[in-house]
Amino acid sequence: MSFFISPAYAEGAAAAGQMESGMFNILFLVGFGLIFYFFMWRPQAKRAKDHKALLSGLSKGDEVITAGGILGKVVNLNDDYVVLEVSEGTELTFQKTHVSAALPKGTIKSI
Repeated sequence: MSFFISPAYAEGAAAAGQMESGMFNILFLVGFGLIFYFFMWRPQAKRAKDHKALLSGLSKGDEVITAGGILGKVVNLNDDYVVLEVSEGTELTFQKTHVSAALPKGTIKSI
């Protein structure tokens, strides 16, 4: 008997379903953007700011470690380069950006 009667669909229900999925997509994108900001962009910006402060605060006599793992004492520095004494009488020149951390005074005993 149902094949003689065509089904009737509510007109308002289809429009509400489309509205909800559009709102869900917008909320999903906003949520994704917030997650990206708080877990990726913000921590990276903080690390970059800390590294810039480290490089601007370098002075002669500081003990540092490079990105390659070389320990040394700062002997000379200018805007772009830093000269490290890695052992007595051995000095190496590095770009300032390759200094990864400053060490506490007295860490390097052999120099």
